[in-house]
Amino acid sequence: MEEVRLRFAPSPTGYLHIGGLRTALYNYLFAKHNGGKFILRIEDTDQTRFVEGAIENLISSLHWAGIEYDEGVFIEDNKVVQKGDYGPYIQSERLDIYREYVDKLIESGHAYYCFCSKERLDTVREEQKIKGLIPKYDGLCRNISLEEAKKRIANGEEYVVRLKLPHNKDIKFHDLVRGHITINTDDIDDQVLLKSDGYPTYHLAVVIDDHLMKITHIVRGEEWLPSTPKHVYLYEVFGWEKPTYVHLPTVLNKERKKLSKRHGDVSVDDFKSKGYLPEGLINYLALVGWSPEDNEEILSLEDMIQKFSFDRVSKTGGIFDKDKLDWVNGHYIRSNSIEKITDLAIPYLIEAGLIDKEFAKTNREWLEILVDIVREGMSHMSEIANKVEFMFNNEIKVEDEEALEMLKNENTKTILEAIRKELDAIDEISEDFSNSLMKVIQKATGIKGKNLFMPTRVALSGSLHGPEFAKIIYLLGKQNILERIDYVEEKYL
Repeated sequence: MEEVRLRFAPSPTGYLHIGGLRTALYNYLFAKHNGGKFILRIEDTDQTRFVEGAIENLISSLHWAGIEYDEGVFIEDNKVVQKGDYGPYIQSERLDIYREYVDKLIESGHAYYCFCSKERLDTVREEQKIKGLIPKYDGLCRNISLEEAKKRIANGEEYVVRLKLPHNKDIKFHDLVRGHITINTDDIDDQVLLKSDGYPTYHLAVVIDDHLMKITHIVRGEEWLPSTPKHVYLYEVFGWEKPTYVHLPTVLNKERKKLSKRHGDVSVDDFKSKGYLPEGLINYLALVGWSPEDNEEILSLEDMIQKFSFDRVSKTGGIFDKDKLDWVNGHYIRSNSIEKITDLAIPYLIEAGLIDKEFAKTNREWLEILVDIVREGMSHMSEIANKVEFMFNNEIKVEDEEALEMLKNENTKTILEAIRKELDAIDEISEDFSNSLMKVIQKATGIKGKNLFMPTRVALSGSLHGPEFAKIIYLLGKQNILERIDYVEEKYL
């Protein structure tokens, strides 16, 4: 049986879009599920759209997400390198290969030279639109003899090469998500295969590369579905076996429109910098358009590989629901080791100016306890600074009217003085002290329950609700608590 081989073939035109990451993920999952190979190829034949640094960004985004490929384009020692038996894996380095196959198509009469100017093509399309026809090339150059065409080229005329589609032929193929598809050639354009700059179009390059790289399954976005008949026809005229096609539904926003920059985060970098964990983002993305048979929602990469199949991919667009992503990511924030989550939290705390690198180094245990008490309510790591800010400022800001009312409770002064007395009797707060403090204060003052806890919490944190109170006492330490008591008594009582 032939080896299953899949590829992800992005264009280096910017940052990796979240939809692109999902396409890469489905390619990877299917390849691994079937013990096959996964390849990264770079499709850079449109040189006008090339963005400096985009290849490096693509590779680092896939690596960050845990999607490892077997062949193709890699970064080693800050250099782009290519590995595998079917290279080059960068299309702009394969121009001679494409030229050879274009010549074969022309010689066999399946392609032709076209000399029409852009102005003429625009005019033809406009006229067709006015008449309510499908705008496409009108075939003016189809019947120019090869001899005449070569003369015109020798005279320096600019040209492109077009695919010569037969008239009124049904092209059929099977798609693993959409089933059987038939399209008639009369509804398709004579596609440009080679542009005037000598570069192939996507349509030519993709067919040649996929064949020469022995790709068995082509998994890509549904926007390529209308082009697939042209590709299938090219496989036919070359006499090659066509691969299996899978066209994935588009990733949509809640309004059922295509995810775009105008509506917020769309690139993998956006989610990475917000502090989404790779395993959270990948787990959620897998579910945008696919679900395992057991409908399990929390899945490791290994689980997904084991359960993945295209039978369970939906035909309709997958809705990208940020609330659901937050829920999935929150699960990973809570279930990962506190060491790892603290490592992720530190850069955000430094950026917010709450700590510096030196503090992070010398107060590691303190930071781990701090992160641990607030991670329960977090959806992504960039929320950390907001959650812990109250621990770094002894000038208490009371969060709302209700909290202020509780702070001005008749018992507050008594409670704070009792706490001050307990603190004066010790050098520093131990865990035992912080765990038993409120019991001691209850005994000393006779105040209990809500009347004891609520005013104390507001006085020391500014808020009625929040992390475990004994831990707050321990983390604040003696000096900070005394400063907070002084501030609250002076400002509010």
